[in-house]
Amino acid sequence: MTAQNAPLIDSHVHIWSRGMPLTDTAWHAPPTDALLETCLSTLDAQGVVFAVIAAASIHGEYFDYARAALKAHKRLRATAIVSPTTDIYQMEQMKADGFVGIRLMRAFVDNATEFDGDWRMHLARVADLGWHVHLIDKHERMADSIAGVEASGARLVIDHMGVGDLECPGGVNNPGFKAVLAAIDRGNTWVKISGRFRNRRPGEAELLAEQLLRVGGPERVLWASDWPFAAFEETVTYESVLADYHILVPDPDVRRKIDETALRFYFS
Repeated sequence: MTAQNAPLIDSHVHIWSRGMPLTDTAWHAPPTDALLETCLSTLDAQGVVFAVIAAASIHGEYFDYARAALKAHKRLRATAIVSPTTDIYQMEQMKADGFVGIRLMRAFVDNATEFDGDWRMHLARVADLGWHVHLIDKHERMADSIAGVEASGARLVIDHMGVGDLECPGGVNNPGFKAVLAAIDRGNTWVKISGRFRNRRPGEAELLAEQLLRVGGPERVLWASDWPFAAFEETVTYESVLADYHILVPDPDVRRKIDETALRFYFS
């Protein structure tokens, strides 16, 4: 992959060290470190200029390492997992540090909370700050989760082509995926083309990406590597996910417009 063909911005990477605390419900224990320095050198080797650090559910509300990375490198932005009772003054300081949204990791939760009470106020503050909600959820709950975020007025970014639990019975006809398409069409939702290597059904990722681009165009699509590929560390490389991206979005002009979308969304 040459710098000319590489994306300018990766909208979803993780950084961590194995010494960081894991939550009691962590679904994965990283076998190796994914240090900031390694992340940046990997991006540089491929000609990727900017990146967004996605909050890792395995570390919960521990985002100290990401905060330090933001303060040291203006080429980075990040999301965080925070309690709905987080003080507005802390959120304002986080915004100054380079955080741009909160992540709702609901795909691994059987009984997700409703967006009421503290959550209603929290999401209103997210909207007021100009942040976005970064969502991953089970497909059968996707429509309700989208509605809860939309009611707040906050922008919404949906992971992994709308396949929150990485399975999508019915493919493009799945009601959860159709809810994602409808949200994109309403104009305040974006979706990440990512995770082809996680999709268990051959050819399905291509169909999902085609529909997302048909409905939203590159103005509502972002690209993400998902580095360092949790649970796939030994079989997936940055080069392979870039190759996947070119399969899913073969037109270089469309890929460049996706870059422009990401730069406006995260860095304007």
